[in-house]
Amino acid sequence: MRLEKHYINRSGWLRAAVLGANDGILSTTSLAIGVAAASDTRSPIILAALAGLVAGALSMAAGEYVSVSSQSDIETADLKREKKELDTMPDTELKELAKIYQHRGLNSDLAMQVAVKLTAHNVLEAHARDELGISEHTRAKPLQAALASGSSFIAGGLLPFMVSLFAPIRYMVIYQYSFSIVFLAVLGVVAAKAGGSSILKGIIRICFWSTIAMCITAFVGYLFKIKTG
Repeated sequence: MRLEKHYINRSGWLRAAVLGANDGILSTTSLAIGVAAASDTRSPIILAALAGLVAGALSMAAGEYVSVSSQSDIETADLKREKKELDTMPDTELKELAKIYQHRGLNSDLAMQVAVKLTAHNVLEAHARDELGISEHTRAKPLQAALASGSSFIAGGLLPFMVSLFAPIRYMVIYQYSFSIVFLAVLGVVAAKAGGSSILKGIIRICFWSTIAMCITAFVGYLFKIKTG
């Protein structure tokens, strides 16, 4: 029988990929807009977009790896302690597992039967899942998260970088904003579909906060141009 696929199975890589792509588009576009608002030439805009793309991708990958590694270390320590407790006081741990099932609605006899069956099948897996909340689908995977975050940042950041290469310099800010909003809206649709959430809500949320961020950076760029002009 084919197992049903659930959205939670995608939570690890999906969160890192969406965050990376969103940050790639928004960070690179904001940098390009800020510099474009303060400059009348293309070279500084391209340089800012490229530097932001490279630095952002490396920063996202490194940050995600360190963050998820810390989570993985905590999970490993909990599993190690749980394994020790299972070896030294198995009866107490069995009663504790049965108590968990009682809290979920089973009567005491059935809860103990379930606990005994799952203990015989894989005792550590049963306690990891039902006592610690750790399962194969939700366990921290640092390398996977880092690769997803870094590569998606590059994918997202390449879009505003290409705009900085070809958009008319006079309307660079308008082009950067317009294209980035389209890119972000598409990303919102993809993320919503992959995660099974509301598409409209995803688009509004991502476009609203991105617009605020880009408006602020454009304002800073214009202020700089006025003061140095």
